[in-house]
Amino acid sequence: MKKQPEYRFIFAFQVLSVVMIWVFVLGISSWIIHLLLLARHLNDVPSASVGISIVAIPVFLTGASVLTYVFVGLRRGRERGVPRDAGGESR
Repeated sequence: MKKQPEYRFIFAFQVLSVVMIWVFVLGISSWIIHLLLLARHLNDVPSASVGISIVAIPVFLTGASVLTYVFVGLRRGRERGVPRDAGGESR
């Protein structure tokens, strides 16, 4: 069965969304690290910065990892041709 053009279009948007979330997460993480280094360079008290970064960076990385895992898992299921009934559940 040939892949229809709309499936390629949807797949392109899915890949674009995964790439965009990783660009966002890596950009935010590098910005937070830059702020920590700047606070250290200026001899500022980095208490709030350290607290926020300890929480924010792992949360963003975990969220992006989960979204990527789900995307890859759904693609593998579709490529294997797992049969589905009308309700959308696997047989």
